[in-house]
Amino acid sequence: MAKLTKRQQETAKLVDRSKAYDTKEAIELVQKTAKANFDETVEAAFRLGVDPKKADQQIRGAMVLPHGTGKTQTVLVFAKGDKAKEAEAAGADYVGDQELINKINQGWFEFDVVVATPDMMAEVGKLGRVLGPKGLMPNPKTGTVTFEVEKAVNEIKAGKVEYRVDKSSNIHVPIGKVSFDLDKLVENFEAIADQLMKVKPQAAKGIYMRNAAVTSTMGPGVKVDTASFLKK
Repeated sequence: MAKLTKRQQETAKLVDRSKAYDTKEAIELVQKTAKANFDETVEAAFRLGVDPKKADQQIRGAMVLPHGTGKTQTVLVFAKGDKAKEAEAAGADYVGDQELINKINQGWFEFDVVVATPDMMAEVGKLGRVLGPKGLMPNPKTGTVTFEVEKAVNEIKAGKVEYRVDKSSNIHVPIGKVSFDLDKLVENFEAIADQLMKVKPQAAKGIYMRNAAVTSTMGPGVKVDTASFLKK
């Protein structure tokens, strides 16, 4: 385990590792303990009572956070004809078809999110081996395989985030930057928590929302008392 720097040791003292804090207090602590010389990303993590190995307990989707993420996403759209024009008008950074597929196959990845119209998926699907491992493959569940290109681009630019349960039943989602107003981070956190409660699989047994925490890029993790946001 890497040794903590003096600064990290000082900030870690501000957090009681054994305590689960009220949502607002937890996020306030994350802002206080973020000492890096850049605007750190604030991330929420949730441990869910699901078995991701079972198909009926998979959780995956996307939503637009009330206050965005503080990061402008670079959007690539695979589309032809009128849909390509629609994507360009909506502000997509890159729009095209075969020439972009060829470029990606040659190792080009200067984009954060990929959107594709359904008629392009036969060709885009061939990029699965390179886009898949990077989490960039378009998917209908996250609204990135769609003919509603304008809506998709607008939502991504407005701060749409994807959520997906991992093998350990955890979900990690960026909820903004340390520089955000405290209330905006709290609202973003509560919005993603509400969304996860809405998509609770019927097959999930026992306690569903097991644990929650918030952290900044370089700061210590802070536990959040699930009762502080589930009661709202």
